[in-house]
Amino acid sequence: MRGTKRVVTVEEELSPAAYLYYYHGICTIGGMFSAGATHLAITPLDVLKVNMQVNPVKYSGILSGFSTLWKEQGPSSLWRGWSGKFFGYGVQGGCKFGLYEYFKRLYADVFVDKEKTFIFFLSSASAQVFADVALCPFEAVKVRVQAQPHFAKGLIDGFPKLNRAEGLAGFYRGLFPLWGRNLPFSMTMFSTFEHSVDLIYRNILQRRKEDCSKAQQLGVTCLAGYAAGIIGTVISNPADNIVSSLYNKKAENVLQVSHNCLDPCGEIQVKCTHTPCNISQAVKNIGLANLFTRSLPIRITIVGPVVTLQWFFYDTIKVLSGLPTSGGLGRHQEDATPSA
Repeated sequence: MRGTKRVVTVEEELSPAAYLYYYHGICTIGGMFSAGATHLAITPLDVLKVNMQVNPVKYSGILSGFSTLWKEQGPSSLWRGWSGKFFGYGVQGGCKFGLYEYFKRLYADVFVDKEKTFIFFLSSASAQVFADVALCPFEAVKVRVQAQPHFAKGLIDGFPKLNRAEGLAGFYRGLFPLWGRNLPFSMTMFSTFEHSVDLIYRNILQRRKEDCSKAQQLGVTCLAGYAAGIIGTVISNPADNIVSSLYNKKAENVLQVSHNCLDPCGEIQVKCTHTPCNISQAVKNIGLANLFTRSLPIRITIVGPVVTLQWFFYDTIKVLSGLPTSGGLGRHQEDATPSA
């Protein structure tokens, strides 16, 4: 009687070193495609979101905002900044997902006595720092293109124009608030995803991941991804509003604040361009309550489905490449690391 032939996994076929290169390479490619494609798809919503943040009086609602953009600037305005979305968030996604997997494996081996949540937080934060450095120049051009119709058509003419106007500093003016937005989001998103995956397998399905079909595993990925996206959006909303204000010169002069401020030498400046002052003035202009509520509905509309699709595309690429779906540490790391 013939026995059932066991399928040899990619991990068993490759040497440990080769498998690590293969694994992290697929994660990086998967992150680039999943983030770039999903962010490209929701460009119209992002255009509206940015305009609602920098001009909330004119763009006060989702439907009325779309109507105003369509009437005043035409249907093509809804796709303004698409290249920044696709390439910028593609690069960010590759760094974020690829480096997260790298740091998660690294920190799980280094901090063997730490809880899983600590490892998830530290890994996602480390990855996001590098991801945002890569994203920042694209984001600087994208927001200006979306909020200032005559600034540029896209990345090709936007990059040199911004460089001539503001130099290298112009590309990284919003890096700190970008970290302020994306670090809490990323830390919350990855940790929520990991714990949601564990909760679904442990308490709902009551089966190990390996005992579930690939379709079931991808279903778990989508459920966990949606929960992660919603929670991360709420936490990161204040910083998202600040980023849009800092990058848009027409947002009540936030980029060059017309208020008296002491420079590092103690002398009064008429126009302050220091990043801390810009952020402080942006908070004052927006208002504390509006930091948490402005554009939150549309961000939830955008981010929830986007994060879900990102995780779905990302894990689908991993599955098609012979890798397991996301969630959890390595088997030896799971045994050594205490539960959160």
